[in-house]
Amino acid sequence: MTFKRDGKSTAVLENINLDVRDGEFVCLLGPSGCGKTTLLNAMAGFLSPSSGEIQVDGEVVRGPDPRRIFVFQERGVFPWLTVEGNIGFGLFNLPRAEREKRTAYYMKMVGLEGFEKAYPPELSGGMKQRLEVARALAVNPDMLFLDEPFGALDSITRLVMRGELLRIWEAERKTIIFVTHDIDEAVQLADRVVVMSARPATIQQIVDIDISHPRDISAARYLELRDGIFKQIGLAHHV
Repeated sequence: MTFKRDGKSTAVLENINLDVRDGEFVCLLGPSGCGKTTLLNAMAGFLSPSSGEIQVDGEVVRGPDPRRIFVFQERGVFPWLTVEGNIGFGLFNLPRAEREKRTAYYMKMVGLEGFEKAYPPELSGGMKQRLEVARALAVNPDMLFLDEPFGALDSITRLVMRGELLRIWEAERKTIIFVTHDIDEAVQLADRVVVMSARPATIQQIVDIDISHPRDISAARYLELRDGIFKQIGLAHHV
């Protein structure tokens, strides 16, 4: 993928070829600014590739689709709506009883029961992130695209949110494409880690994470996979 500005062309993505299986959790991993978010935006239909094409279920992606929901890097909950209002925002076409049932279901799934009437400014960072995930899931998408959703959280809350996201994914089995530059985060979450190079980004390696959940981050196989990725991107990991 190439962008043009002021008559100059800048190559961002190059020779990207990736298949994602239904229900799979895939992490796109690479240095900041390498093009991970650009690739995610293209998959979601917000950007059109300058060459090649992206397909979902055999159909060429030509724009955003309610079957594919994007959870943005900067939290996008609506501050003027309550928790239940945010979760039910995309359900306006459902009968009221079904809308309320689905809103309550996902509120419980992400652990926000008791906060139905709260507004986002009253919530912690982790709660806001759970709210956004609940709102995305409520419309029953086939795929979720998450762009470094835990980047603004402190380290302890990040660990908690990783566990929460895994719990939700195991319950729902939606296809998830998750962008991160955190190697530990990728190895803890993903079925496969797609390691991308610096810009113009290519796929350096696709790593199968052959460890069942929940993952012991001190286990020998976990450390072997993590340290292998560090080596792949040219960094020796030292504790």
